[in-house]
Order: sequence, then structure tokens, then C-alpha cells
Amino acid sequence: MTSKRTLISRFPHLRQDFAASLVVFLVALPLCVGVAVASGVPAELGLVTGIVGGIVTGLMRGSSLQVSGPAAGMTVLVFEAVEEFGLPVLGAIVLVTGLLQVTMGMLRLGRYFRAISVSVVEGMLAGIGLVLIAGQLYPALAAKAPGSGLGKITGLPGAALDALGTTKALASLGICAGTVAVLLLWKHAPARLRTVPGPLAAVGLAMLAAFALNLPVRTVEVHGLLGSVQPPPLSAFGELAGLGALGTVAAFTLIASAESLFSAAAVDRLHSGPRTEYDRELVAQGAGNTVCGLLGALPMTAVIVRSAANVQAGARTKASRVLHGVWLLLFAALLPGALAYIPVPALAGILIYSGAKLVPVRALAALWRENRGEALILSVTAVSIVAVSMFEGVLIGLALAVVKTAWEASHIRLEVVDKGAGPVEAHLSGNATFLRLPKILDILESLPQDRPVRLDLSGLHHLDHACRTALRNWAARHSAAGTEPVEVTAA
Repeated sequence: MTSKRTLISRFPHLRQDFAASLVVFLVALPLCVGVAVASGVPAELGLVTGIVGGIVTGLMRGSSLQVSGPAAGMTVLVFEAVEEFGLPVLGAIVLVTGLLQVTMGMLRLGRYFRAISVSVVEGMLAGIGLVLIAGQLYPALAAKAPGSGLGKITGLPGAALDALGTTKALASLGICAGTVAVLLLWKHAPARLRTVPGPLAAVGLAMLAAFALNLPVRTVEVHGLLGSVQPPPLSAFGELAGLGALGTVAAFTLIASAESLFSAAAVDRLHSGPRTEYDRELVAQGAGNTVCGLLGALPMTAVIVRSAANVQAGARTKASRVLHGVWLLLFAALLPGALAYIPVPALAGILIYSGAKLVPVRALAALWRENRGEALILSVTAVSIVAVSMFEGVLIGLALAVVKTAWEASHIRLEVVDKGAGPVEAHLSGNATFLRLPKILDILESLPQDRPVRLDLSGLHHLDHACRTALRNWAARHSAAGTEPVEVTAA
């Protein structure tokens, strides 16, 4: 009795955290496997990343209730990296990504990720969601997916026509559609049934259907936990000298960090407990990715689906996320053979459902009404990711956001006062930058050449070099053509 009281006094929320950890484990299990299969790596590596996210990252300080693991948002980028560089190099990429995250956290750069345009991040997730949906429709049709995001979308009609006449494709499509239907309808199920997480229920029902009906669908290949873990050889790090690999490292670092810290901000809004320490959370994510890289596993981020499930299940401390990692470890060690019964189309259905949630259709419509510039940034970022690639798409979105901000910041007002006699007065106020230079020069060059001009720049808050030079040249030209020199009041 005394030992029980001591345990309760040391861990006053153990009961709530224990119950929450089981819920998160049941949510995380199918997602870990699904992300791994969709990324083109052994299913067990998804579990390894989930284990590391729970035990390693979960023990560290940062965000107390958010849960880390393999994320659907990284699936497309990981698949491309595995296709281009191979699985051994993936471990090296993830390892360097983790070290960069740790370094950025120690340099207290975590807070600056909150300065990234929300429209760029949402556009990034929307682009990922579109490519993820298109890519997972191929295993749903028992077909092989093309490599590029644009190819996945343009090739869908042909793949669908080719698959409609085969029993295997129809069976796969039925399992996938049934999985999505269960996920959509699960929130309307009786309360007792909803104690089982939707993804687990969907996969479980798909397994039963495939077994009972003896459907010819592809199932997950099992390699064994130890057989799947392959630390990157030293030769893999030599591949990182290439420009393509460095770009992939940069993309991994940017996307994993931004997604984790944006997730932390979202989780903070779900509970009233301790707030996230962003720099420490970035160090924790980096430590987890470093360990994942050493094990040759998938990269990790904080995952809002698991984190929200953790909060809603009543978690109070980080013990819940650590325990969820322990349950994943026990499953991977004791029941790895159970993975071989999971139909791949069911996992595709889970990821299609997850990808659809990344595309903010309603939010985009509302944003278009409120701020068309931000809606344009979101849309261009998403389309660029689909049409080009993840890294280039994000860079295009960031560049567009910078241009929009610069344009909005360079508000300029040019007021011309012409009383019909005497000098023409031109008053400039605001911020004169090169972005507004055509407008300024058009108005000034339309002023009468045969009248003196007084140019008042005292109302300017900022005058960049391009504008200063252009105004000086205009004043010289106008003075040379007119009867009197231009009179300038300096800014």
C-alpha cells in the first residue's frame, strides 16, 4: 500500500497518461505502417520511427503533449529520396537533418519558424496532400505509380482504365474505398465502438474482409525488425556532397521543423497545460531524427493527428507519449508477423483520407474572399509542388510571399497640386521602393515641362537607392528641359 501511494505521489496523472498512451498507440500503429509502405521502405521502419519519436523525443523537453513519428506530410519527399538515392543514403540524410535541427535549436532559431508565411505552410501541406492522394490511388488500383507528382496525376485515367477489367484491381479498389468509408463514417458510430480509433477499426475490418472473402489483394511484406534496421554505411555520407542530396537535406530540415513547430502551436490551443518551448522542441525533434538516421529509419515530425488524439484521450504529461513508444516497441518485437495480414489498399485508403485533410478546400474559399494575395500564395505553392517538386515548390511559395510582403510594405502616395499658376507641387509620402518606381515616374514625367516643379520628399519613411537615383535623374532631365530647376525638399 505504501509503495502504491509513493507511486501515485510521484506520478499523480499516471492513470490518465496510461489510458491515453494506449489510444495513441492504436492510432499510431496503422499510420506508422502506412507511411512506411507509401514511402517505399520496409513497414518495420515506420514502427522504428514511431518508437524513437515516443521514447527519445518523448523524454525530452519542448512540447509536453504532442506526439512524434513518421508523418504523411513527409511521405512524398521520402519516396523521392529513396527512389533517387537509395535506402542507405536516406539514413544519412535523416541523420544530417537531425543534427541541423539540434544546431538550430541550440542557436535559438526555433521561434523564427513561426515567421514563415502560414499560406506557404498550408500550400506546402496541400501540395503534399494532392500528390499523396494521387500516389495512393495506384496501390488502390493494384498498379505501379509513376515517379513524379505531375506524372501521378496525369497517369491516373490510364491506370484506372487498365485496372477496371482485372479482378485484383477491383478487389483492391473495394478494400480501399471501404477503408475510406469507415474513416468517414466512424464518427457517427455508437459511442462504445468509437473507443477504438478509426484508423485501427478501418484496417481491422479490411483484414477481416480480405480474409473472409479470400480477396486477391497485396499485403504488407514483413522483413523483421532487426532485418529492417540498417545503419547507413560511411560511403552513404559521400553521396551528400551532391547538389541534389543537399537540396533534399534542406527540404527535410525545413519541412520537418516547420511542420513540428506549427503542430506544437496547434496542440497548445487544445490544452491549458505548459506551453511549448520552441527551441527545446526543435532540439528534441533533431535528437529523434539523429537517432532515426543512425538506425536507417524514416524521418520524424510532430504529428497533429496523434497529438490531438493524445490530448483528447486525457493525457496530462509527457508520460503518455513515452508509453505509446513502449507499446510500439513491444508490438514490433513480439507481433511483427501480424503486419503480413494488413492489406496494402487499406493503408492506401488511410493515407488518401489523411491527404484529403491536408487540402484546405473550405479554408481556401474563405481566404479568397478575405485576402486574395494569401490565397494565391497558397495555391501557387501547392501547384508548384505538384508540377515541379517539393523543395522547389516551397522555395517558389516563399519567394512569392516575400514579394507580396515587399509590395504591400512599399505603400506610396504621390499627390500633385497644380493651382494653374506658379510652381507645380508634388508630395511623396510612404515608402518609396523599386517596386513602386514605375508608378512614381509615370506621374512625374506627365508633369508640364514648362513649369517649375517643387518635389517634396519629407513625407517619405523610406527611400531606397533605386528610387533615389531615378528621382535624381528625372529632376536633372526636367531641369534641363524646363526654364527653372526642380526644387527638391529632401527626405
